[in-house]
Amino acid sequence: MKPIWILDDEPGMRWVLERALDKAGWPVLCFPDGEALLAALDGLGPGRDPREPAVLVSDVRMPGLDGFGILARVRAQRPGLPVILMTAYTDLQTTVAAFSEGAFDYLAKPFDIQAAVDLIGRAAQAGPRPAPALPATPAGASGDPAAGAPGGPGAEGGDLLPSHAPAMREVFRAIGRLAQSSATVLITGESGTGKELVARALHRHSRRAAGPFVAVNAAAIPRDLLEAELFGHERGAFTGAVQMRRGRFEEADGGTLFLDEIGDMPAELQTRLLRVLAESRFYRVGGSRAIGVDVRIVAATHQPLEARVRDGLFRADLFHRLNVIRLRLPPLRERREDIESLARHFLRRSAQELDVPVRALEADALEALRQFDYPGNIRQLENICQWLTVMTASVQVRAEDLPPEVRQALPASAAGLPPPAAAAAGRGAGDAAVPDWRAALSAEVRRRLLQKDPDQIERLRQDVERILLREALAQAQGQRGRAALILGIGRNTLTRKCQELGLDE
Repeated sequence: MKPIWILDDEPGMRWVLERALDKAGWPVLCFPDGEALLAALDGLGPGRDPREPAVLVSDVRMPGLDGFGILARVRAQRPGLPVILMTAYTDLQTTVAAFSEGAFDYLAKPFDIQAAVDLIGRAAQAGPRPAPALPATPAGASGDPAAGAPGGPGAEGGDLLPSHAPAMREVFRAIGRLAQSSATVLITGESGTGKELVARALHRHSRRAAGPFVAVNAAAIPRDLLEAELFGHERGAFTGAVQMRRGRFEEADGGTLFLDEIGDMPAELQTRLLRVLAESRFYRVGGSRAIGVDVRIVAATHQPLEARVRDGLFRADLFHRLNVIRLRLPPLRERREDIESLARHFLRRSAQELDVPVRALEADALEALRQFDYPGNIRQLENICQWLTVMTASVQVRAEDLPPEVRQALPASAAGLPPPAAAAAGRGAGDAAVPDWRAALSAEVRRRLLQKDPDQIERLRQDVERILLREALAQAQGQRGRAALILGIGRNTLTRKCQELGLDE
């Protein structure tokens, strides 16, 4: 059996992976730096050398030659060797670079060790891979995968915002895998979750990055004008058509056409769109000459298209034509671990736009923002941060400074309001204060049940578990072994739960 090669400058990571792989029956060779690994690779004998690796697992950020440098060298010498990159920096740019440069997959640190062993096993079973074509460098990309990463300067240009949430990692992974593809993509998610940002990222990191990105909102254009907006019109085609006009399909030729709110498209236009997607040709309104285009379609909707198909409001054949690759964007309430970083980002941006000092969130204000459910998602959080920048006189933002819709949606104790008299009387009296948190929890359960969302209780369970883990880690000063002991669970279980709940950094 060929060995698994592990490259990481952290001895602890090498030890953990070696032990886990050894237990699974894999021979392992470990290397502390890229130079040692390349020397070993160059020293392999011809033919069947028993040291020939089945899979290479490499960290990304290391002193000297980093993981991307190693990936490039390995790809040049042994293009069929599966390479898995490990990184704690799971931003979009790093993820796209990993897939674009030929990695089999990547592991986001910290990871569940069994999941890592399973992935390495799949890579080994896949065997030698064909050498990937050298990707064209997307517009705005640099040699450093971290350059222009979300949350840095690139975020101002419309790139995706930073995220530690597992669900968003899957979105990044999908964008990375789709970078060299022209497959049609359907993005679903509630309003305000950033569907257009994802569409722009898909375009920016694709082979079409040098071409145009054209966006059309089907819900924002009157239905009698939407056909001409999409396909253009000839002069005299209708009253007011005093000259020929190219439509959005023509404008997007060679690039990406983003069809937002596709679920609101009128039935008669759905039929025409289906034919264009099938034939890549169309006629302008009032025209007789077929026009061919090379356009990648990215569609988005906040509506449940399957339900609209069942209700006869959306064509089933068009749905299946659009639903080649589906990306679901999670609502902000499912990625609460991102709220702090997103809020600080929006507060900085609002302060820059208004040329005022950046507002700083006190602990009670931050906790209140974490508990709010954000029916308007990221867009609503951005609006709240703009409101705070304009309306708060002090640089320090407390819970009572938050907008009314945030304070009114929270239990009194979380909104910075005076506690109930009974609870106040019980302060300092040990168990006398215990009923207060139970009453607050009961009120929160009632509030969520009134929303008639079957997922609310599961989200509440996750919120409670997240608080338990966060507080145990704080008490253990970040040492996961001690935190696991405090909670009475195993360290691997703690690591897995931190990953599932987005508490890993």
